[in-house]
Amino acid sequence: MTTDADFRTGYIAIIGRPNVGKSTLLNNLLQHKVSITSRKEQTTRFRINGILTDHRTQYIFVDTPGFQKQYTNRLNTAMNRVVSQSLLDVDAILFVIEAMQFNQRDADVLKILPAHIPIILVINKIDHLSDKSQLLPFLSKIDTARFAALIPVSAEKKIQLTQLLETIRAYLPLNQPFFDKDEITDRSERFIAGEFIREKLFRLIGDEIPYSATVVVDQFKLEGSLHKIHATILVEKPNQKAIIIGKKGEKLKQIASEARKDMERLFGEKVYLEVWVKVKSGWADDEAALRNLGYE
Repeated sequence: MTTDADFRTGYIAIIGRPNVGKSTLLNNLLQHKVSITSRKEQTTRFRINGILTDHRTQYIFVDTPGFQKQYTNRLNTAMNRVVSQSLLDVDAILFVIEAMQFNQRDADVLKILPAHIPIILVINKIDHLSDKSQLLPFLSKIDTARFAALIPVSAEKKIQLTQLLETIRAYLPLNQPFFDKDEITDRSERFIAGEFIREKLFRLIGDEIPYSATVVVDQFKLEGSLHKIHATILVEKPNQKAIIIGKKGEKLKQIASEARKDMERLFGEKVYLEVWVKVKSGWADDEAALRNLGYE
């Protein structure tokens, strides 16, 4: 990969309360799906680095769980810790809020952001505004002096993302690239396979169950051009297992089928996927279990 003296490389944390569109923003900046999304809060549980490289810049975006204080079990404590630790070694921060929505939960996130790192305020979902002139009165209620720049965007509609990248670039240090130009994430295909299954739980199962479930990839083998994947969905109660399996196993088949299609799109190869459901009571509040599952 050829570079020049003005090449910039840096880490950019994407921070915000749950459900402001952080993962959608990452995926559409990369033009690849590496971070799972749903309309439910706290779909993202892990730190995921997404890498975008052009002829002048390598952007290493750090997607994080939504920071929140509502729930205090060990799982949520671990996710908040991921957010705080992700701020320790970045060159810039994207603080993502929703247009016309700034409340105590946003203020709680702002309090944990370090003062010495440039913060770009990203006002997302501007496509939902019928009158764009509403933005100025809205922003006047926020202490905008704290921010190095303010960029209104629509992550979903890909509005002003090029402008956002140009703004970020100014705050990245002169550096040669850390990753090969074709890499889009530092996470393994095995990890992403588990996340794609977990996303389908958030999208296809009722409001509460996805928060009581996690996914373990038991086997991930490449045989020629075929990915053979065996995975287990862990839940806390027997009735949750029954709901995920569904009548005659139809719901579980739908979860596996949709996850497999996402994997094939990203991997560019065929996937054979088998998914089971098991009960593991109390896993979300068990420190040893969380560590074994990769949350600590």
